[in-house]
Amino acid sequence: MKKLFIAALLMSVVAISTVNAQRFVRFGIKGGANIQQLDADGFENGFKWGYHLGGLVQVNIAKGFGVQGEVIFSESKQRTTNQFSTIYQTDPTSDDIDVKLNYLSIPILANIPIAMNQRLKLQVGPQYSILLSKKDNLWQNGKNAFKSGDFAVVGGLWLQLPIVNLSARYGIGLNDINDLTDTKSWKNQTIQLGVGVTL
Repeated sequence: MKKLFIAALLMSVVAISTVNAQRFVRFGIKGGANIQQLDADGFENGFKWGYHLGGLVQVNIAKGFGVQGEVIFSESKQRTTNQFSTIYQTDPTSDDIDVKLNYLSIPILANIPIAMNQRLKLQVGPQYSILLSKKDNLWQNGKNAFKSGDFAVVGGLWLQLPIVNLSARYGIGLNDINDLTDTKSWKNQTIQLGVGVTL
């Protein structure tokens, strides 16, 4: 009987600990649209559509307030103008072509509740993105034209339903990602619209 009581007590402690861990730490996945604009001479103006996909972890520090970290893969395409080679003194074959940009982004965001039920949260924080392009051809992926890292500040809204999450956020690049010349600045702007599952 004593052994049975001790076993039941240990199982209760484990169950309570598991519930508490689930309450304070949550995991999830998300994906959706990645709408990006490159503020740069020699590139077409306007936002271009792509996609993003990744995972997240939420740590609730206080009631309704927490920190959310993510690892997000995103893809977008930009297009050069017919003046690109003139502006940057490159080969004319660099004019009027698509440049694919694949990034691995790591945002660290504060989750700040802005509704009484705490389901709607304001998200704000820094984000660092790593250019993932591997090939040597400059205009297939932009690796040799763009710096390998992009630091940005991100803000947006997060709606946490019982399982499903919805998000909308805007990020603006803070550093120059132009690796061709020091005379022209290139900076990213990104809008992400996402849907996912939080466990």
